Amino acid sequence: MIRFDKVTKTYNQIVAVKDVTLDIHKGEFISLVGQSGAGKSTLISLIIGEERPDSGRILIDDIDVSHIKRSSIPFLRRKIGVVFQDIKLLPKRTVFENISFAMEVSGDDNKTIKKEVPKILELVSLSERSGAFPHELSGGEKQRIAIARAMAHKPVLLLADEPTGNLDSINAWDIIQLLLKINKVGTTVILATHAKDLVNSIKKRVVTIEKGQIIYDQEKGKYVL
Repeated sequence: MIRFDKVTKTYNQIVAVKDVTLDIHKGEFISLVGQSGAGKSTLISLIIGEERPDSGRILIDDIDVSHIKRSSIPFLRRKIGVVFQDIKLLPKRTVFENISFAMEVSGDDNKTIKKEVPKILELVSLSERSGAFPHELSGGEKQRIAIARAMAHKPVLLLADEPTGNLDSINAWDIIQLLLKINKVGTTVILATHAKDLVNSIKKRVVTIEKGQIIYDQEKGKYVL
């Protein structure tokens, strides 16, 4: 599904990603681990076309993202859901409206939105919070809504960049359980994190990056650093 082929990316002569070759298969759950600054977020930025590699290729379903036209990036991103540590919900819109807005941007009509949003809220176990505003939600609930919004256009790939970074251990594990649930229904999930205990509890594939290079790639692995 995703192939990094000898990908290198630098910022002002600082190497963020160096000669990375990696295959990610459809339906996988991968923990991309490493310390802050290791290159995890750069890999995610490269996948969504936010950054371009200096050399090498990135293929998503045979689409060469490294040379994709800027005008085609919105169509690529309809296949991809992204969740960040910094939760950016629309403060003056309800939970329902935050999710429906993402669907409106993707071109869904009102009939589809009214039908699908309740299903998405049920997926993240927050149906009863449909009418709440972001300031009325806990940190864990906000992150669940961010995930729901990322799933609004039924992506084949979900990228989660440090989604538990601002949460306590109980809420963090709830988010991991939600990501595993989403993966179980067929969505490929890439979790970028440095939360060692969480990764070791997942027992899925672990790819470890250090100084921009992949140093371990383990099936049902552990965070070894």
